[in-house]
Amino acid sequence: MKSKIVIILISMIFLHIVDDYYFQGVLAKMKQRQWWKDNIPDDKFQKYKYDYIVALIEHAFSWSFMIHFPWIVYSLLGNLNQIIILISIVVNTIIHAIIDNEKANKYSINLVIDQSFHLLQILISCFILFGFSK
Repeated sequence: MKSKIVIILISMIFLHIVDDYYFQGVLAKMKQRQWWKDNIPDDKFQKYKYDYIVALIEHAFSWSFMIHFPWIVYSLLGNLNQIIILISIVVNTIIHAIIDNEKANKYSINLVIDQSFHLLQILISCFILFGFSK
């Protein structure tokens, strides 16, 4: 079982990198309030001023789903209740969005802290899910 958890953890970290850097695409820009200010005419900005939140949540969900993918596969083998994974995805989506908002919009943390928090999310999630696995 220890080798399985190591493989799952390494997979989660790898998928974190893939999603956060390779798959982000336009969401990397659209999750920033500043992007909307720079790309929407002033007379129309009022209509779009909160649209960055949608992109932020979509990015956070994409990331959360991606890092849970190894656990989803593991659950399909009958080794983990899928409700637990769903709860973890939702919780991690919220946490990821909060962290990214602090970096991308409030400028209160840098990339090192942002990535450290995300790595901590992965570690905590992995060990909690491992605790629920059969």
